[in-house]
Amino acid sequence: MYVPEAFAETRLEVLHDAIEAGGLGIFVTAVDGVPTATHLPVLLARDEGPFGTLHFHLARANPQWQAFPGSALVIFPGPDGYVSPSAYPSKAEHGRVVPTWNYVTVHASGAPDFYHDADRLFALVSRLTARHEARRAAPWAVTDAPATYTAQMLRAIVGVSLRIDALQGKWKLGQNRPAADRAGLLAFYEGEGAGYGPLAAAARAVRARNQ
Repeated sequence: MYVPEAFAETRLEVLHDAIEAGGLGIFVTAVDGVPTATHLPVLLARDEGPFGTLHFHLARANPQWQAFPGSALVIFPGPDGYVSPSAYPSKAEHGRVVPTWNYVTVHASGAPDFYHDADRLFALVSRLTARHEARRAAPWAVTDAPATYTAQMLRAIVGVSLRIDALQGKWKLGQNRPAADRAGLLAFYEGEGAGYGPLAAAARAVRARNQ
């Protein structure tokens, strides 16, 4: 990923928080020379390896695990949104501004380990389910389904453990703009409605870090 210095986020805790904030990863590999991607829920084990380890599963029919090149990329998209030139006070000053698209993203890469062990798969899907059911008043558990049905479903998936070898973060939030434009950009986020709330929160966090 191309990351200009102004947009680079290198703090491990911040990158891990961004991974867990969304939960959905895009698993990218080459299958017979063709870039191939699968969107799937991911668990992060922060303390497994220097950058952490990702745990997820694929459908057994998915060719990504059958034709594996040795390394993979997992993309975690964060908040994003269009920015109008009208957001910048410098528009009125000299007019030399253009539209852009701001966003937050994390890229994790490494060599995955694929596995089929039923007990290990059961533990994985149980952890995934517990994480996302935790906010519910009456959480559903994997053990709520008939055991024979669960066993059947587990035979249809392949587990993946990807120890992260490289981790990149890009927070493209106008950090390269003059101070007045950065303030105007934050006001633009806050004035565009709820859809821009996550971008505004990310921009405020970057602003606080740089003060």
